Amino acid sequence: MTTAVSRQNRTLSDALIPYSGLWVDIATIIVGSLVIAAFAQFKYTLPTTVVPITGQTFAVLLVAATVGSKRGGLAAVLYLIEGSAGLPFWASGGSGAVWSIATGGYIVGFIPAAFLVGYLAERGWHRGPWLLASLIVANALIYIPGLLWLGSELGSSYGQTLEWGLWPFIPGDLAKIVLVAIALPSAWALYDRYDPRSKGGSDSDGNL
Repeated sequence: MTTAVSRQNRTLSDALIPYSGLWVDIATIIVGSLVIAAFAQFKYTLPTTVVPITGQTFAVLLVAATVGSKRGGLAAVLYLIEGSAGLPFWASGGSGAVWSIATGGYIVGFIPAAFLVGYLAERGWHRGPWLLASLIVANALIYIPGLLWLGSELGSSYGQTLEWGLWPFIPGDLAKIVLVAIALPSAWALYDRYDPRSKGGSDSDGNL
């Protein structure tokens, strides 16, 4: 699962953790799922919809952009498994089978979104102007299963589904995307400032 990559294309976790291997990958995936679970507890429910505003999207995008496609995607998968198994990892400490809740489609959508952001990060998008575009596209991926699932669960029309599950959340999602787009380059800038190898030259590092 480990390949050589250039300094430009390695993820932030690869830069910060000087070790590679299966156990490092497993630990990274577990920590990533716990970060998503922690941010899920930041919840606000609008009076007009059953879909809550949470920090999950922010966490999913940030984790994936930090650790890469496989580890980011698997962290989202593990988060889904943990909540479905009864751990209090859904919003406000909720839990239960993902297929039994109206917002389960959004949780499923975290998986392709995380994989996409991580995949593009591994190709250098996390350090350039394309980061914002990758976050927007990945965020849109979350809504595809989310809205289809919500409409089916509530038996709502197309317009009602968009009214309950999309339009109210666009401003908040844009804010979370901007926060990720600020946080990740800032972390890289701080790392480069104190990394002696950033003064020049190139090398290759281990990466999932």
